[in-house]
Formats: sequence, structure tokens, C-alpha cells
Amino acid sequence: MAKASEVKSGNVLRFNGELVSVEEYIHRTPGNLRAFYQARMRNVKTGKIVEYRFRTDEEVTICRVETNDYQYLYEDGDYLVVMDNNTFEQYNILKLLFGNSIKFLKEGMNVTIAFESEEPIIAQLPNSVELEITYTEPAVKGDTSTSAQKYATVETGAEIRVPLFINQGDKVKVDTKTGDYMERVK
Repeated sequence: MAKASEVKSGNVLRFNGELVSVEEYIHRTPGNLRAFYQARMRNVKTGKIVEYRFRTDEEVTICRVETNDYQYLYEDGDYLVVMDNNTFEQYNILKLLFGNSIKFLKEGMNVTIAFESEEPIIAQLPNSVELEITYTEPAVKGDTSTSAQKYATVETGAEIRVPLFINQGDKVKVDTKTGDYMERVK
């Protein structure tokens, strides 16, 4: 057990029997009232935001979380099989932990997974990935000067919006959090 004053943004806490990740943690001292800590936390399993005020002397449980890089191998039902790059040990990770960014995941890609006492709690793709365009309408000469966009399908099967000058076979960089086109890769 730790005091509320020892918590920092990024910590994972056990709060009301659930694991929550601290996103924002601010010390407040309003006028003639006692000081407190205003916490904005995200439930690790459901993604729901929780706000709470901790007294400065309140005891909290800070969980020990180990984060490591793993290589994605293949899909197995509701799970994805990943391998530790150092020990070559394989783990089954629920697809739900990856959220919407899973549509940009391809075999052999490195992912970051956080474990809390042998249980995977957080899974993340890199911030951006390079993917090949497998289908899009062909570009027309003169389409490069506008900011108009068209739909394109990438090698993982996801559909994104790209500028009109992007052709089938081009490699593009995609933001995995938003699914937005970032740039064309040479």
C-alpha cells in the first residue's frame, strides 16, 4: 500500500477491485479547504473513464506492471499468439486488448504488452505502421494539387482515406490510433 501522494500519471492502480491506468493526476489546494489529488483514470478492461478525489493520506494499491516487446505470430480464435523476443516463450493475448488498432496488425509486427502478475492488461501497436495499398481507384493526371481524398484498402484488409495521388502498390504510413494516412513511404 502506498499513499495517494506517491501516485504518478501512468501508474496502474487497483481501484474498487478493478485495474485502472492513471491518465491525469493533479494536486489541488482550494482556498480554505484541505488539499486533495484529482485523478482521471481509465479502466484497463472496459476503457471507461473514472474520476476520483483522493485525500492526501489515503492509501492506494499501486500495481507492479511489466511492459515488454513481443512479436505477433498468428491469430487463434479470439486470441492473438505473440512471442517474447528474448525467451521465445509464446502467450495468448485477447484481441479486445488491442482495440480498434488491431485492423492494422500484420504477422511479424512487434507489439508492446503490459502484464500485471502474469495477466496481460494492456496491448499496443506501434504509433504508426507502413502498409501496402492493395486496392484503390487509379489516379488521374492533375489530381495531385487538391486535398481531396479517396478510399483505399491496405494489405491487412482495413480501409483508410488517402490523397488522390496514391496508387495501388504504394506503401503508406498509417497512424494506428486514428487510422489516418500520414505520408507515402519511398
